[in-house]
Amino acid sequence: MDPTGPTHEALVSGAAILWVVFRFGLDGLVLDSFQKPWLRMISRIVSVGRNLDAPRGQRLREALEQLGPIFVKFGQVLSTRRDLLPADIADELARLQDRVPPFDPDIAIATIERAFRRPVDAVFTSFDRIPVASASIAQVHFATLKDRQGIEREVAVKVLRPGMLPVIEKDLSLMRMMAGWVEGLSADGKRLKPREVVAEFDNYLHDELDLVREAANAAQLRRNMTGLDLVLIPEMFWDFCHPEVMVMQRMNGVPISQIERLRDAGVDIPKLARDGVTIFFTQVFRDGFFHADMHPGNIQVSLEPATFGRYISLDFGIVGTLTESDKEYLAQNFVAFFRRDYKRVAELHIESGWVPADTRVNDLESAIRAVCEPYFDRPLKEISLGMVLMRLFQTSRRFQVEIQPQLVLLQKTLLNIEGLGRELDPELDLWSTAKPFLEKWMLEQMGPQRLLRELRAEAPHYAKLIPELPRLVYDALRQRPADQQHALRELLDAQKRTNRLLQSIIYGGLGFVLGLLAMQLFMRVRVF
Repeated sequence: MDPTGPTHEALVSGAAILWVVFRFGLDGLVLDSFQKPWLRMISRIVSVGRNLDAPRGQRLREALEQLGPIFVKFGQVLSTRRDLLPADIADELARLQDRVPPFDPDIAIATIERAFRRPVDAVFTSFDRIPVASASIAQVHFATLKDRQGIEREVAVKVLRPGMLPVIEKDLSLMRMMAGWVEGLSADGKRLKPREVVAEFDNYLHDELDLVREAANAAQLRRNMTGLDLVLIPEMFWDFCHPEVMVMQRMNGVPISQIERLRDAGVDIPKLARDGVTIFFTQVFRDGFFHADMHPGNIQVSLEPATFGRYISLDFGIVGTLTESDKEYLAQNFVAFFRRDYKRVAELHIESGWVPADTRVNDLESAIRAVCEPYFDRPLKEISLGMVLMRLFQTSRRFQVEIQPQLVLLQKTLLNIEGLGRELDPELDLWSTAKPFLEKWMLEQMGPQRLLRELRAEAPHYAKLIPELPRLVYDALRQRPADQQHALRELLDAQKRTNRLLQSIIYGGLGFVLGLLAMQLFMRVRVF
């Protein structure tokens, strides 16, 4: 690890962190949950003279912002673990945004030239030195280049911040140490699984540090969404993609948070809300590959005539994946929820193996009913599907449910989509929007369409096998009886050996019993 790293290294030193912890009263937040009475006493003593009137979640968020971009990113990821965090802290951490100043454009240009081994003017016909966006991991510049056909294209160039890997490794090491302390001393430490959260954050960060991986995610989503005509995903320029630099099609749109501007432009806002739900459920249940970082900063809306009113997705560093069994399990759960079939929900949990096999169905059914039933007694437009899932995840701890990481990402994305949809259209009914989609999907999974899909998938194998069938049948009819006779002879020989062994055991046993009887008779005769 480079000891002469960036100035951020001084910020994340132990002394600086302790100062931020003390300044925002996080010491009391942590010490109050410890089991040791003397630690709680220390918490009360050190809090004297400090103004800690702000809610604990707000103080934690502000402390992470003060510590720097890596800790901000950690807070963002931590906010997705609503199955582990108290609601007030999770809600506050969800407000974290990348408020990071851009780095020197000369450094960005040097990174580009190092990646492509030629001057930036030889790569791009023009390059805007002023970045248009800056985040904790990278920043974006606009540029133009000529593609393979010689056509000049407008592009966006994403460049990693310099020296991020050593900074991240240092911060992660410190976070692991702090997680160990919390797990060992706090009453809630083991339940909050701090080591697991840090490990999950480690995976996210290292994935985001490889821009080729992000470009591949974008290409997959773009291919999946072709034909849906609801969302635009930028094209990747693979000749100009490198782990530190990613060049993509420049997208022109209006941030989705600017609702009044979109409404004034003539965008159908309620339809936009419904389209967002459709995109999400299509990515999850049809493709099993979904954009898992869909906060408003990553979503725009196109106003160009050819693509008017379509979503524009950006930033593909975090994606979620689901297996066929995951998709089927989730779809059946959703449909069972819609029908209030809580027993089926409980059975699905047990069948999936996420709940111990000895769990009583009736107990789990009762717990799920207690979570869901209050929501169903409200008007549909007041029901939050995301909040239902969050409550279910919290309740599931009692039954030792293993929460899968991909489902946590799914829950976080669903909360984002639902919040965004209701901001666009307060009357949005996510349940009624999702139910027909899920029921149609279930029919496709269990009906003749699935059989046809599987037959098409196996067609190349069948095409190779069918011409060989006559020869295989002929060989079977010609050779199999001899093979069967040989196998039968071996089986008869083995059976004969087994019979001889059994006979020996029986005769030996009979001889032993007769010997005992003879000895008993002999002793009785002598005594008599």
